[in-house]
Amino acid sequence: MRMRSCARNCGAPNPGDESQVSTSLRRTVLPGRGAMRLFPRAFCASVATWRQCFPLHGRDVARWFPGHMAKGLKKMQSRLKLVDCIIEVHDSRIPLSGRNPLFQETLGLKPHLLVLNKMDLADLTEQQKIMQHLEGEGLKNIIFTNCVKDENIKQIIPKITELIGSSYRYHRAENMEYCIMVIGVPNVGKSSLINSLRRQHLKTGKAARVGGEPGITRAVTSRIQVSERPLMFLLDTPGVLAPQIGSVETGLKLALCGTVLDHLIGEETMADYLLYILNRHQMFRYVQHYGLSGASDDIECVLKSIAVRLGKTRKVKVLTGTGDVNVIQPNYSAAARDFLQTFRSGLLGPVMLDRDILQGCLPADTDP
Repeated sequence: MRMRSCARNCGAPNPGDESQVSTSLRRTVLPGRGAMRLFPRAFCASVATWRQCFPLHGRDVARWFPGHMAKGLKKMQSRLKLVDCIIEVHDSRIPLSGRNPLFQETLGLKPHLLVLNKMDLADLTEQQKIMQHLEGEGLKNIIFTNCVKDENIKQIIPKITELIGSSYRYHRAENMEYCIMVIGVPNVGKSSLINSLRRQHLKTGKAARVGGEPGITRAVTSRIQVSERPLMFLLDTPGVLAPQIGSVETGLKLALCGTVLDHLIGEETMADYLLYILNRHQMFRYVQHYGLSGASDDIECVLKSIAVRLGKTRKVKVLTGTGDVNVIQPNYSAAARDFLQTFRSGLLGPVMLDRDILQGCLPADTDP
């Protein structure tokens, strides 16, 4: 089995050295201690050598389009005649990538409001540039929200009322109540938005089930009231990804945001991509959070240090010439899960995963 010295590679690797930027993870007993020894002077000198790209060649993003997604999209189409407006919810950390193009193709005839949720987790220093980019795609009605603290939630119903009032309602013209369909890819906060609207306008509790992983809502629900004046009902819908994610980079971004089940991409691959993003954006809060000696671009070393610090280890029997020996081995998968969860909870700082698109380096939903 191929082994790599963690002590040798704990600093930022040379981008030209493929052996150092390889993301294949090996569950081996790593030799030596002090894997994260990157001292401040060396750290300052190595910032310029963080990986400038993530190796995507040969990767295949898992296709996550189970039956309930296909059925959900068809059900949405069948309910369109009862709908006055569409609210599309998406993650503020990926405002320019990962949205399902099928929504525009199949549901695009109705007034449309894009709600970019989880703004508390996103670095929005370039919010104006994000708005300009989206307006260039024809999206002019955009609201950033944080459903946890109900930020900007009160802007939504007035905006919807305005959009419906300026559009033709066809056979629903005489109906005094409004029916709104909430759509989006999985785990972006559609159900949380409905609950937040109810808290703000009806002073009542949850009506839609929420969770921290994709696939909680698995069918188009019955109507849920969110406002009395105007009388407004929302339809919650299951998250629907495109049948095939065309860009590996987009797939990794979606996975980091919890939109794809972790095991379909691979937790350690996702952890490596997260480490690449954090270092490239010079977000080194993970060093302090996990009590590391310094930043590193070697995911194997980082996960080993996290596992040891958090006690996420396991005993493994190794066959030697003198018999079986119990060896304590870091649990890389458990460490990767903790790393990902810490990022998703915002403890590593707000991030803009579409920074490359904003800087004009890459068009949305394409790979380098």
